[in-house]
Amino acid sequence: MGGDALRWSEYRSVPWKNGGGMTREVASGTVQVPMASAEITDGFDWRVSVADVDEEGSFSAFPGIDRVITLVEGEGMVLTVDGTPHAVGPLSPFAFSGDAATDCRLEAGAVRNVNVMTRRSRATATVRIVTVSAAREAEMACAPGETLLALAVTEGIAVGRPDGRETTLGRLDCVRHEGPAALTLRGDGMVAEMRITAAG
Repeated sequence: MGGDALRWSEYRSVPWKNGGGMTREVASGTVQVPMASAEITDGFDWRVSVADVDEEGSFSAFPGIDRVITLVEGEGMVLTVDGTPHAVGPLSPFAFSGDAATDCRLEAGAVRNVNVMTRRSRATATVRIVTVSAAREAEMACAPGETLLALAVTEGIAVGRPDGRETTLGRLDCVRHEGPAALTLRGDGMVAEMRITAAG
């Protein structure tokens, strides 16, 4: 399945689990797993969202959830995960457990993060930052059973699909694709590539 672009202006805003702020939901979904483990307790196996962090404080707890956070605006932050501090710089995906006690310290003001959450028993995620330039197109291949999301970190990115259609992405717009195919990225900028697969 190759859907149309998911637009920043249309993302649904939802409150943080702990009530400390708001996040914008980009996309969420389920994966195909054996029926024996088919129960979903709160509606998703995976979720991608964009959160604004304006103040220091504790992150919400998400038992049974693995998280990958990528800072897309701001200078940096320090996440203390179960007592261990980790410096998180711009465009450097950081994976941690939603079970962990996590506190955030802002290094130089507010930040904006892309968050990928996966239910540990059902799905896994990988996140990387892809640089696209006029001199070199980038290709993202999507495997059978995989969900691929390409979220524009900068302006100036167009995504071409196998059927010849091309979609221009604004900043923080996203294209979601499922099933075997390859997407072609053109332009000059950066994209967050997020891949969701069923837990093995």
